[in-house]
Order: sequence, then structure tokens, then C-alpha cells
Amino acid sequence: MSGFVISSTHSGAGKTTVTLALMQALKACDVPFSPYKAGPDYIDPMWHKAVTGKISYNLEPYMMPMSHIQKLLSRADGMPVIEGVGGLFCGGGESDTANLAIKLSLPVLFVVDVAGMAGSIAPLLAGFSGFHADVHIVGVIANRVGSTRHADMIKQAMEEHGLPPLLGWLENDEACQLPERHLGLHLPHEEDIPDFSTVLHLEDAFWEQLQNDDSDPFVEKNGQGGLLKNKQIAIARDDAFCFIYPANIEWIIEQDGDPVFFSPLAGECVPDGADALWLPGGYPELHAKKLTAQGLDSISLFIESNKPVLAECGGMMVLGEDLVSKEGERWPMASALPFEVTMQKKLASLGYRRTNAGSTNPLCGHEFHYSVREMREKLPTAFDVEQGDCGVRYRQLRASYCHWYFPSSPETAARLFGTEA
Repeated sequence: MSGFVISSTHSGAGKTTVTLALMQALKACDVPFSPYKAGPDYIDPMWHKAVTGKISYNLEPYMMPMSHIQKLLSRADGMPVIEGVGGLFCGGGESDTANLAIKLSLPVLFVVDVAGMAGSIAPLLAGFSGFHADVHIVGVIANRVGSTRHADMIKQAMEEHGLPPLLGWLENDEACQLPERHLGLHLPHEEDIPDFSTVLHLEDAFWEQLQNDDSDPFVEKNGQGGLLKNKQIAIARDDAFCFIYPANIEWIIEQDGDPVFFSPLAGECVPDGADALWLPGGYPELHAKKLTAQGLDSISLFIESNKPVLAECGGMMVLGEDLVSKEGERWPMASALPFEVTMQKKLASLGYRRTNAGSTNPLCGHEFHYSVREMREKLPTAFDVEQGDCGVRYRQLRASYCHWYFPSSPETAARLFGTEA
């Protein structure tokens, strides 16, 4: 195979667990590959990097032109191994994993949670493998298998009906389950990375499939550069501000910008000489006490200096007057903007976003949060979006719940950092 996409029947089937197990196995056998993640997720790529030591880039057709996706794939050291998003056909056409596999002409490794299942895998797999003629399910990785006998039953049921083969299986072992919270998995440095070698069983057919490579390599296409020339961009980066697409950092560098990182959690101030400030999303709600103790004065002062600031989701949350936990505990924040943010147990918003949607090249992004913002004073909106959070604007600050993907519209993104592109 020239690479493959890992997908499943639905979210929660064990796609990320199987992906990490396969990456460990490929790395152990010195098979050259590079990790990728379909969709806008931040945390799964962190786990990919923790296991492989390589940057895992997001691939999202809604947010990226195919030329940009091809550019990211051209950087692969060996074959691309792409973890899908949701179920194979979930997401609605442009954003589902099946669409990505079709556009890239890559086969699908299909993950099925077989706990409590044996012969019923046959009609299930027959439905998925025959649903779309252009989606090629090359084989199945069965998850949560109870025993070798159980695996044999699954394998036999598939063989009897001429279905794609069982290429491997993962034992049902609690020690290999990855802990989750409201925005997804825990961060990899918060947990021990499981050793999947004792619970992952790969058939000879899996390794044979890897030998088949009849596709053309992906070719990098260069884009526009120089939009941030001579601009130093200060970027908050730590456990409270950790939702950063690697391609966004690379885009800043490609545009001749100078990214400089600082940690508000460590009490660091916005670096001297910064021309613009980016506050990415993350988990400020998990570190509210420390953020309060360290103070956010330098961020407020930078905003008042009338320099460009982009604040995304968690980065926006710390700019209000208070951050209130689900339990009602209240933490004072930067008080740079007149609002209060309250965490809640239910999901507040989820979906893709586009600003300047009527233009030929809209800035694209994603929104996913459990908190709500309550304004205490009306401010102008920051973004013209068809749906989702329009955010707030104050001086040269634009703050909202949206996470933006800068390469989707370089000119628009450059303007967020004060460049008239």
C-alpha cells in the first residue's frame, strides 16, 4: 500500500487506539511512514506525535484546498497513515472520511468493535464495503476481541461471505484504554502511553498488503509567501493554550513571520518586540487557579497598546472578567473584555465555520466547546460567519470560539495579524 486511511463504523469504536497500536507496530518493524489526522481534531495528533516522534498534520477538505492537502502529504517520510474522523460516512459529504479516502485514492483499514459480536460482522461489513463503489475497504482490524477463538470466529464469518479479510485484531484489555474528558482524550503527557505490542495481533495478510504500492507520490505545491514579512508573532503555548495546528505555525514561517512562544502558565509575559499576539485554544478551565495566580496583565497591556490580537476559544475565555467552573467556582481572568465565561456539562457548540463566506477564498475553521460567554456590554462582532460564534472585536483584538486554519485563506489570516494583504 502507498498508505491507508483508518476508519470505523462510528465514533467510539476504538479508531484512535487501533491507530496508535498500528503506529507502534510499524515503528517497531522500521516501516517508514508518517502520521496524519483527518478532521480538525487537536488531541489525536498529539498522541500520534508522542508515539511516532513525528508531526501529525490535519487533513480536512472543508478547511483546505486539495493542493494544500497534497502539499502536506508530500512531506511524508514513507507512506501516510491517516486516522479518520467519526464513522466512515459520517460528517456529511465533503467532511467525511470516505470523501477524503476517495480524493486521495487510498484504501481504508476498517475498525470494527466486535465485543459481543461474531457472525453479525458479515452483514455489517457487507453493507459498509458495498455502500460506495469508490471506497475500497482493504481489510478489517477488529477491536475488543475476547480471545483467539473469538478472532477465528470473526475471521471465518468474513471469509465465508467473500468479504475483505481480517488483517489484525486488538485484545479487549482495559490497560490499553485511553482516558477521555469533555474535549476528547487526555493529553499524552498526562498519561503513560500503553504498550500495545502484547495485545495487537497482525495477520500475515496485513504485512503483504504493505508491499503493494502502485500509486503516484504526492507532489508538494508551493503557495504564496511573504505576507508576514518582518512581523514577530507572539504565541501563547502551554497546557492551557495547546490547540495549535502545526501547519499554522509553518504557515507563519512560510509567510516570513517570526513566531515567538511564551507560557502564561509559567508566568511569562508577552515577549518584548512582538508585533501581534495569538492566543490559541486549549484548557484554561483546567488551569484557572494557576492562571489567576500568575496574572494575565501583560496580555491586557498588549491589547490596550492597540496591536493585533487573535484569541481563539480558550484564548478568548481568559480575556473576560471571570471564568466559572461547572461547580460554580469563580476565577478572575484578564478583564480585558466585558464578559463572563461559564463551563457547563453539555456541549455548547460544534461545527465547521467560514468567515467571509461569500468570498472566493473564505477563512475556514472549527468550533467545539462546552462553555458559554455572557456579555456584560455590547461590542462589535469580530467575524462575519454564516453560523456559529461571530465573536467580539475591541481595538485590534478579534476574539471568538472559532479555531482558524490560516492556510485556508492566507490573505485573510494575514490581516488578523495586522498585515494589509
